[in-house]
Amino acid sequence: MRHVKSNSFAARITGTGSAFPKNRVTNDDIVKKLQASGIETSDRWIRERTGIRERRIADIENPAEHNSSLGLAAAKKALDMAGKTEKDIDQILYATCTPDTLVPSTACWLQHKIGASQAWAMDINAACSGLIYAVATAKQFIQTGQVKTSLVIGADLLSPFTNWQDRGSCILFGDAAGALVIEREAADSKHQILSCHMLSNGNLWELFYIPAGGSSMEVTPGRYSKNLHKMRMYGKEIFKVAVRTLVDFAQQALAENKIDIRELDWFVPHQANLRIIEAVADRLKFPMEKVLINVDKYGNTSSATIPSVLDEAVRDGRIKNGQTILLDAFGAGLTYGAILLRW
Repeated sequence: MRHVKSNSFAARITGTGSAFPKNRVTNDDIVKKLQASGIETSDRWIRERTGIRERRIADIENPAEHNSSLGLAAAKKALDMAGKTEKDIDQILYATCTPDTLVPSTACWLQHKIGASQAWAMDINAACSGLIYAVATAKQFIQTGQVKTSLVIGADLLSPFTNWQDRGSCILFGDAAGALVIEREAADSKHQILSCHMLSNGNLWELFYIPAGGSSMEVTPGRYSKNLHKMRMYGKEIFKVAVRTLVDFAQQALAENKIDIRELDWFVPHQANLRIIEAVADRLKFPMEKVLINVDKYGNTSSATIPSVLDEAVRDGRIKNGQTILLDAFGAGLTYGAILLRW
């Protein structure tokens, strides 16, 4: 690929797509499941603490609901919106922490399924911040002229890693995929990704992690019986860090671009918990009616939350040409990131 001077081009999102499993699981369904194991909870308890009413859970025995299959469905919708085909894709960046297989990457599974023979493909694991990291990566390759059209996927199947004996975390998660087509634009285009801001703090790894399943700890029968292959989360601590970092990165992105928050048309935070979103909006003094939300319908779908809620808002007409939009996320790692763009 020919390398040209940095910042010779701009990058613009031209297509969005999303896909969800068929199985809709309500809070009442969760209540019944937990009560069968002797764990008490209620629809009201879940809604008051999270704002979640239902979520989608994949059937992992169904190949149509594998991670890469949901990614494929979302990708096709995004490509159709952008007026592109698989032959136009130069790059596939797949943000996921729940890959189909450790090897090959889920990006390569998607490339195989969609037939993008001209593209190179790789996974990016930044957990719930993955979509931000992937978009930032695509932007750099496009700006330098190495890529013209990038397909970015944010998709996760968290249900296989959910600990159904942990009332505090099992109520939060769902499965989904979202997709963005990002294309090259003239450097002075009014419609472009304006800036990307990212940071990680590995010192906080214990707040959210899965002990077993990597090369450092094989899943043995003994470890399986102890649920060491399931997510471990410390919610109260994460809540505090999440609110602080989402506010900090939002302010950083706005300040760098000399944009007052009152000029922002839409705020698109990671959909982890409605209470986190409300606390962030309150600290930013930003109206909730201008915050895009779908956590009530899908729960926390990790890297799929931002592209899926973006897709909804584009398709129902809330997002319009020329609007200024702020994406903001945090995730296990811990990872953080924000992106400011003009649609």
